[in-house]
Amino acid sequence: MPDGESHEEPEAQETDAERRRRRALFLRELTEARELRDRVQPRRAKVARLRHAMRMRTFRW
Repeated sequence: MPDGESHEEPEAQETDAERRRRRALFLRELTEARELRDRVQPRRAKVARLRHAMRMRTFRW
């Protein structure tokens, strides 16, 4: 690291609002990526939906 810079300093100064904003952006992009994958691979998406439904049916509350 040149000049003794630390990568931890900006994170320590990061506010909760900035963290929440980055997290919201990440979750939006993740959802968008999943939707794109589902459109590109409909068969795999259907299988994933069926597996998820089966997991939810067999889950014990």
